[in-house]
Parts: sequence; C-alpha cells; structure tokens
Amino acid sequence: MSKAESQLISLSAEVTHSLAGNRLDQIAAQLFPDYSRARLQEWIKQGKLTLDGQHCRPRDTAAAGAMLLLEVEPEPVEDWIAQEMPLQVVYEDADLLVINKPTDLVVHPAAGHRQGTLVNGLLHYCPALESVPRAGIVHRLDKDTSGVLVVAKREA
Repeated sequence: MSKAESQLISLSAEVTHSLAGNRLDQIAAQLFPDYSRARLQEWIKQGKLTLDGQHCRPRDTAAAGAMLLLEVEPEPVEDWIAQEMPLQVVYEDADLLVINKPTDLVVHPAAGHRQGTLVNGLLHYCPALESVPRAGIVHRLDKDTSGVLVVAKREA
C-alpha cells in the first residue's frame, strides 16, 4: 500500500455569509482551493463531500453557518517510487516547479522504465506530489527532447 493510499483526507469548513446562497460546488471550490471544481463535483456526487452530514448535489445551495465535510482517500500514484536524482530546478514557489529536463530522461514510469524517470526524481524532491494526480506533471516532453517542464504542486 502506498503512502497516499493509507492517508485519509478529512477537511471541514463553515459556509461564510459571503458564500451563502451559492451552488455547493462553487462554495466548495472557494473553501477547498487545493482541489479543482470538477473533482469537488465528483466527490459531492459520490457522497464524499457532504453538507451538514447530508448527501447533496453540486447545484444545491447552502446557508451561512452550514458545515462542509470532505473525507476522501487520495488517489494512488501508480506505485511510483521516489528516487534521488539531480534535478535542475529553474523556478519554484508554493504552487509549482519548473524543471529543465535533459535529453534521454523519460518523464513517466512505464513498461521498461519503472525507475530513473523524472517522476521518480520529483517524488524524492517533493514527496507531497504523491497526492497530486500524475505527480503534478502538467505536460510532457519526449525522452529525446530537452526543455522546460512545468509541475503543479497541488491540484487546483
């Protein structure tokens, strides 16, 4: 079992007066900014994001003082393993990393390339990427292509 599979995400937030009356998915997007609205809509439909303990629909509205509760297990990151490797970080802030990818480096682990990929190195450099879909990779570059690659540190 990977580390991401064993950790339950449990978050709660109170609907503020400024958000009251809006759609639940819109409220959730404001209160849980680390997740995309599409993902939050999915969780609402699955009953993983509830309003005052009740299952609801994304289009339902909420009153001020209502409580949202999100309880989900992070999606596993394909059993990818973290590996120490040199990474040329061009830029980094709280939301993203920009990496200069050299030629001959595979981006994602796949058949024949389970280790020694950029994703393996990123998971070592920033373990929090384990809970971000695709380990934060926003786009890819072919193995034989060098260039700048953007990595999101959170989902939203």
